[in-house]
Amino acid sequence: MQYWLGVDTGGTFTDFVLLGGEQPRIHKVLSTPAAPERAILRGIEDMGLSGALALGELVIVHGSTVATNAALENKGAKTVVITNSGIEDLLLIGRQNRPELYNLRPLPTHTALHDTPVIGVDTRLDAQGDTLIPLTEETIRQTVEAVRRHDPESVAINLLFSYLDPAAEQRLGKALRQAGYPVSLSSDILPTRGEYERGMATWLNAWLSPRMADYLARLKQHTTPAPLTIMQSNGGTIAADQAAERAVNLLLSGPAGGLNAARRLGQALGRDHLMTFDMGGTSTDVALLDGDIRLTRQGRIGPYPVAVPMVDMHTIGAGGGSLAQVDDAGLLHVGPESAGASPGPACYGQGGTQATVTDANLVLGRLQPEFALGGNLRLDPAKAHDAVARVAERLGMPIPQAAQGIIDLANEHMSQALRVISIQKGFDPRDFTLVSFGGAGGLHVCALAANLGMHQAVVPVRAGVLSAEGLVYAPRQRERIQALPADAEAAHILTLARELERQARAELEAEGIEADRIRTETGLDLCYQGQSSVLTLPWQGEDPAQSEAAFHDLHEQRYGHRLSLPVRRVNLRVRCLAEARPPSPGQAPRGEGSPAWEAPVYGSVGDKSAAPNAEGNKTKIPVYRRDELGADQVIYGPALIFEPVGTIYIEADWQARVHPSAHLLLTRL
Repeated sequence: MQYWLGVDTGGTFTDFVLLGGEQPRIHKVLSTPAAPERAILRGIEDMGLSGALALGELVIVHGSTVATNAALENKGAKTVVITNSGIEDLLLIGRQNRPELYNLRPLPTHTALHDTPVIGVDTRLDAQGDTLIPLTEETIRQTVEAVRRHDPESVAINLLFSYLDPAAEQRLGKALRQAGYPVSLSSDILPTRGEYERGMATWLNAWLSPRMADYLARLKQHTTPAPLTIMQSNGGTIAADQAAERAVNLLLSGPAGGLNAARRLGQALGRDHLMTFDMGGTSTDVALLDGDIRLTRQGRIGPYPVAVPMVDMHTIGAGGGSLAQVDDAGLLHVGPESAGASPGPACYGQGGTQATVTDANLVLGRLQPEFALGGNLRLDPAKAHDAVARVAERLGMPIPQAAQGIIDLANEHMSQALRVISIQKGFDPRDFTLVSFGGAGGLHVCALAANLGMHQAVVPVRAGVLSAEGLVYAPRQRERIQALPADAEAAHILTLARELERQARAELEAEGIEADRIRTETGLDLCYQGQSSVLTLPWQGEDPAQSEAAFHDLHEQRYGHRLSLPVRRVNLRVRCLAEARPPSPGQAPRGEGSPAWEAPVYGSVGDKSAAPNAEGNKTKIPVYRRDELGADQVIYGPALIFEPVGTIYIEADWQARVHPSAHLLLTRL
């Protein structure tokens, strides 16, 4: 294809990165949450790509928030759950984890799961997969009739031990599909031990897939004949037709794109230890890369556990659009509520009146009225001033100090998120480089790095749309998982691995991927006897005893000790992937890199003596256009570097060096 377009739909902006011309092209439009495809189609038209789309010269790779938003807003489809008789309350009982451990009278939490009908079926397998109560044709008929009475949009089937023998689920699924219902089987979605986690993943998939299918059908209607692929939560892409049936695998679709780009950046710079900080308009996503993207099977989306593989990421409600409010006790709060895309921050002039982090940055001078966000959204300093003034009045302090307080509090929220994925997991932030991206990230990167004692940071080229660019570089990927019998031998594991590989390869080849481009990675999940959590190690068909020895070493490295207990082989994982082949982005043009002008800015966080006070103490600092900077040029803070999709604030005790590939390498002095 001539052009590759990455499209990342966020809560505030929809970002576009186009590869295929002499230079990459970037674009931003305000998102349209009620119908996300509208913003995408508008961006394609704005970029003059309608002709390439019609001629089939465009590949679209999309990171979507449709499944995420539907889950968080309880707007999934009407779903019925089918399970074994006697365990109908399983998903509501869960693991009995309590969000407030010492609260003796916790308030009940009502979720969509409480409104989901559950049908018990009289069939049962034992823990070895042997049939105790067979599934009869009469039971199937009665189950279909019971489902009809509820008139659902989707059905989830989760039977005990179906990962050992899926026949009963498959028979029920076939009958329900013939009756016209979309069906999700736990033996397809997550064939592993743990009926609660498996059941939740299956219910989420059934609950969200109709919404995802409707959205993708609308999007494909307007983008055909362009190939459309969707980013999955595990960092690989999948064809839109298959993605519509695997909504549970799309819950971190957009953020996974940024991690792909960060991994590629680390390889180019020779830096394996990275902490990523993706600050958008609505939320901030942070993650840790220790050589590769880390996956977790203990993720959550809102109140729901998600056990399918997804990038190990921590998200908080702190972004450029996070609202600043003063409570009745006179305390300042920032987030998690956001102004979103509509009405947006006050300075956007779209009807917002409450102060946000973006408004505070504009008041302090770190955003300038001359900066057009996304290239076309002009900022209104008067509206930002009025919004922050109302916060300052309630706090009883000057406006600049109130604006700085908003920034400091937002920075502390984001610093704490970075501590969660580093210090709380045994990693020292000082051993890592902080990679900042997202439209708002560059304004806060120096402060966050300093808060964690870090001395190195990177603001990549096109950082404001890096998640969209990372979508284009993501590999096509399928991952298969299968629980192992307790007595599984090496020969059985190898046979099963070949079958899972065959299935995954067949799906990729059906999407047009050449067989010789596909590579396979195989891993074993292991744990000590009695443990419930696992560690995954590579496996290449060797004696499993070698994997067990490696497990002891990894457990000691990760947790500081090893145990003299038997090691259990829990799951087999097979991942097949084919690297993407988009056009090269090329090198950015170079100029002389002189300051464009000087801007009056309130004091730098790095220079405590210049913190805003009642008098205001504004100082003029140089402002650079990023596309005019020269290779190896060094800029000393305080300074501002701006581009259409983001602004970088270099604080007083930092310097920025321009990498030959136009990345900004920041060093704390």
